[in-house]
Amino acid sequence: MTEGWEIKRLGDVVKTGAGGTPKKSHKEYYEGGNIPWLLSGEVSQGLIYTAKHFITQEGLEKSSAKIFPMNTVLVAMYGATVGQVGILKCEASTNQAVCGIFPNKVFTPEFLYYFFLSKKDDLIAQAVGNAQPNISQIKIKDTKIPIPPLEEQKKIVAVLDKAFTAIDLAKANIEKNLQNAKEFFQSKLNEIFTQKGDGWEEKKLGDLGTLTSSKRIFKKEYVANGVPFYRSKEIKELAHNKSISLELFITKKRFEEIKCHFGIPKKGDILLTAVGTIGEMYVVQENEEFYFKDGNIMWLKDFQTLNTYYLKYALTSFVDQVKALSQGSAYNALTIEKLKQYSVPVPTISEQEEIVTTLDDMSKELVSLETMLQSKLRNIKDLRKSILQKAFAGELTV
Repeated sequence: MTEGWEIKRLGDVVKTGAGGTPKKSHKEYYEGGNIPWLLSGEVSQGLIYTAKHFITQEGLEKSSAKIFPMNTVLVAMYGATVGQVGILKCEASTNQAVCGIFPNKVFTPEFLYYFFLSKKDDLIAQAVGNAQPNISQIKIKDTKIPIPPLEEQKKIVAVLDKAFTAIDLAKANIEKNLQNAKEFFQSKLNEIFTQKGDGWEEKKLGDLGTLTSSKRIFKKEYVANGVPFYRSKEIKELAHNKSISLELFITKKRFEEIKCHFGIPKKGDILLTAVGTIGEMYVVQENEEFYFKDGNIMWLKDFQTLNTYYLKYALTSFVDQVKALSQGSAYNALTIEKLKQYSVPVPTISEQEEIVTTLDDMSKELVSLETMLQSKLRNIKDLRKSILQKAFAGELTV
């Protein structure tokens, strides 16, 4: 710690306050309101100039909401937004899930902003509750904070501004490179499946193989251990080569009954998520023993004239169109009948195998690049943390 810096409890040197929510049952507290009213998820904007929601003067007066002045530093205290921080650049109110640190003569708002950015992980670690973790205003007031002279605070902020601008630019470039790589792969897919080769025929999926679902399994048939029973969540995890967190099983006896009378997924079959998250695909491997949920997952099998992975790439190429087929219903879902009408180009098997080899090679390169770029993003995140730690330990050269 730099000589001359005091360390004090935040609540002993500045004033804080929490917001409030006018009763939603009173429309007059909201309709026609002109007082900005921020939710906790809206305080991570850095500099905050406006709000999406507004309340009336009556709503303000008949609730615990209060007007925070310009340059108030806001810290989110509730749910997934815990620890997010922003600086008000207008007068505004907030809901009760936000703590406001009022402008004062001890700290610049920018210094407080960066300080609480550095404390975000600590605040999250103190959050209580499972579904909606939260921290109290007391925990924020109890936070120990260094107090450099104001001129030194301004110098620290200037160094952090410069560093974070460079970091944000590097992060944006990495994310752009990653997006470009994905778009290049998608363009290659589109090129193959739109600029068809000589002799390629367009055929409907329903004419090429079987599109079906599973035999219904009821909740009472679930057991603690046995044959794995997959839902969309598990299929998505498998599709992305992630470890699956098995939660449901059926008995071996029930599995064998289904296998005998209705059949089970076999090597080369494709399972496609058809409700909610549309288009996640998993190719069944050899000697896999599992069953899956009806309705949520579509089962593509017996495509004798299509290489399984060629079909998967064809569907991936047109994934947006596949998703579009599910639109227009009360919820996001893809039906078997709609997908049966979906057409794919059908080259010879040897051509399909060549296409699969080409796209597999490109896919491996994309995965390798993505792994490298994600590693760089993690390094940038670690660099941000390191710079902030040094700043508030008095170790930055200012």
